[in-house]
Amino acid sequence: MAIALRLSRGGAKKRPYYRIVAADSRSPRDGKYLEQIGTYNPLLAKDDENRVKLDEDRARYWLGVGAQPSDRVLRFLDAAGIKERAPRNNPQKGEPGEAARERAEERAAKAAEAEEAKKAAEEEAKAASAEEDTPAGDAAGEEGAAAENADTAGEAGDKAEDKAEG
Repeated sequence: MAIALRLSRGGAKKRPYYRIVAADSRSPRDGKYLEQIGTYNPLLAKDDENRVKLDEDRARYWLGVGAQPSDRVLRFLDAAGIKERAPRNNPQKGEPGEAARERAEERAAKAAEAEEAKKAAEEEAKAASAEEDTPAGDAAGEEGAAAENADTAGEAGDKAEDKAEG
């Protein structure tokens, strides 16, 4: 007969209360058990001394005869210093799934495109303002130079007419 150290649920609906029991592994969760070795009340604060009560001597006895603790009972036994629980490491647990990863990549791509569009708009605005400033000054300079050339040509034409008359 395989013996398990596990929790047997009691209490009312939405008000759980558990017995820590040594039971045949084939018996129902809340069914017949061999011995009650403690209690667990999850409604109490985590630092409350009455949250987990465990008869350590009986727990050691049942472990000695080959009883297998459930995951939750093993946590209690580890906290009491009776049996060490192997630490688990799953670095992939916190990573997002495929769909979430794809959504994040799409958001990053959209953000990059928006950033590029913003930079391009700023550059165009700078270029447009630079064109407005520079050509306006150059155009005035060109008009002034053309007017000077026209005046010089007009004076040269006047001098040529004076020579022809004179």
